[in-house]
Amino acid sequence: MGEQKPEVHTPYIAASASLREITVKAVLLGAILSALLAAANAYLGLFAGLTVSASIPAAVISMAVLKAFKDSNILENNIVQTAASAGESLAAGVIFTIPALLLLGTWTSFHYWEVTMIAAFGGLLGVLFTIPLRRALIVERPLRFPEGIATAEVLKVGEEGGAGVKFLGIAGLVGGLFKLGSTGMRLWSESAIGATRIGGSIAYVGTNLSPALIGVGYIVGLNIAVLIFIGGALNWWVAIPVLASLGMGPDGDAAAAAGTLWSTQTRYLGVGAMAVGGLWALIQLRKSLAAGIRSGLAAYRSVKDKDAGPVDRTDRDAPMQWVLVLMVVAVVPLFLIFRYFTDSAGIAAVMAGAMLVAGFLFSAVAGYMAGLVGSSNNPISGVTIATLLVASLLLAWLMGSDSAAGPAAAIFIGAVVACAAAIAGDNMQDLKAGYLLGATPYKQQIMQGVGVLASAVVIAPVLSLILHAYGIGTIGPNPLAAPQASLMAAVTRGVFTRDLPWTMVGIGAGVAVSVILLDLWLEKRGSEFRTPVLAVAVGIYLPFELEVPILIGGLIAWAAGRVYRRSATAPWGAAAKLEGERHGLLFAAGLITGEALLGILLAIPIVIWGTAENPNPLAFWGDIGTTWPGLVLLAAVLYGLYHVAVGPARRRGS
Repeated sequence: MGEQKPEVHTPYIAASASLREITVKAVLLGAILSALLAAANAYLGLFAGLTVSASIPAAVISMAVLKAFKDSNILENNIVQTAASAGESLAAGVIFTIPALLLLGTWTSFHYWEVTMIAAFGGLLGVLFTIPLRRALIVERPLRFPEGIATAEVLKVGEEGGAGVKFLGIAGLVGGLFKLGSTGMRLWSESAIGATRIGGSIAYVGTNLSPALIGVGYIVGLNIAVLIFIGGALNWWVAIPVLASLGMGPDGDAAAAAGTLWSTQTRYLGVGAMAVGGLWALIQLRKSLAAGIRSGLAAYRSVKDKDAGPVDRTDRDAPMQWVLVLMVVAVVPLFLIFRYFTDSAGIAAVMAGAMLVAGFLFSAVAGYMAGLVGSSNNPISGVTIATLLVASLLLAWLMGSDSAAGPAAAIFIGAVVACAAAIAGDNMQDLKAGYLLGATPYKQQIMQGVGVLASAVVIAPVLSLILHAYGIGTIGPNPLAAPQASLMAAVTRGVFTRDLPWTMVGIGAGVAVSVILLDLWLEKRGSEFRTPVLAVAVGIYLPFELEVPILIGGLIAWAAGRVYRRSATAPWGAAAKLEGERHGLLFAAGLITGEALLGILLAIPIVIWGTAENPNPLAFWGDIGTTWPGLVLLAAVLYGLYHVAVGPARRRGS
């Protein structure tokens, strides 16, 4: 499973040192960044179905801002990124589930207090669930936590923060201007799609012209990008053509027919694959979860043992009694929401119990998986689908399959679990960075809570703005795809109406088993290329045009890495590689952040001045609709990303 043996650990800042970590400026900056990153990733997730870790951009911004203060230090910067990254993670948990309530017809708009409470208390549960696991997964059984290690390295070279901000800022401007030209002024199309009928079948190709998706592919890397693309190819180049050749799907336009087959049939292949993937992750980690719980309880007993001596600052978690109290504080309001919605205390109690069990188990899975593959590649969608299937079947038995409230009740459970699992993975990653730097764990856990609350209060207004300006799923004039939320709504509705295409779900489960067996074989051979099943599952249910730029971004990352592999033996090779990876990562993150934030800002004039006759007041020349300007500009962005990533090698090798 990629675990490492325990190693001797020397923190960057000694345990005996006493540096200020939680300060007023750190709390304010962390809360502001958390809210901004939550807004950006909410847009990205609804648009692309994927979110990425914001820890490194947050760390770089923190270093740039706090340099203006003479008394700032590396642990204070770490506290800021700990709070800030919570916003990105919480946004993922919310946008994967809550919009399903609109698609089910339960809500016609986002209810502020319900959304805020589910996000806030679900996220806090994610923080609390991982506290007993910190010692087992980070100290006693150190996992890679690749993004946590990268964040720590970025903070260690904080003296180079100016260059990092430059790349982040330039890319953010590029991503924002690209979004303004395509979505705002409609100077070129946002995607290029082509489909044709070949005999009785359908051939479909397409790509989205989005720098943000290029950035996503660059960050997740070629392995994951290839698997996402393979999942899409299985759906759009195999399943859809086969069904079309069998006479399924409507006649007429080939692209529309392919979209209909995807939305009504083949995306449920992804449901089966994701459910199996989520359950497989739980099976794989069962021994580690048990060991983590035992280790956490043992650590608590040692803290209470007065004869054991003082506990180092770098080993102090939040007190267990407060963890238990806060869990109760978080569960009670959620129970009241369930009670209000279902009008049944018994069913609300069952929902709360299912939420707690699934939330803890899958938060632990998410924390462990963050240690293996990073939080950007965490199986949040998979564990949420697994939760929804079980919750829907349970509630259909309790409430009856004809219950109008049943599907939405399952979504409420899934939303809390998704928020908890998303935050858990992020929390463990941040604690890994803190462990390497010599931070105080309980202070990081406090700031994780601050970040959760700061992002929770803004997420509902952001979703409302996106809904009114663009639309979500099948709602609105130019809706964002919201692939996860659409899938969650379809699954819960299908369980209660008994029309879920179980054949497709079963085939998808079979595909997942095959991918798992392949991954086990690759692991046994010691292969660097692996096939985590949930990456393939995500690809199966994403629209194909989103997967092509992700693959291209992964290829750019591979090409840049190839340059550094060739220069590995040079005296400057290691330093150049670290600098190039950091600059490329920040440029990719800037493309994502700039495009996502501009997408939200563009929503403001659309909501205020848009009319039925002119829904987009910024499109002064109408919808031009051509694709070539976007293709040319996107090629320039690709060159810029590659140039930034390999720049350190070219400068030092010349």
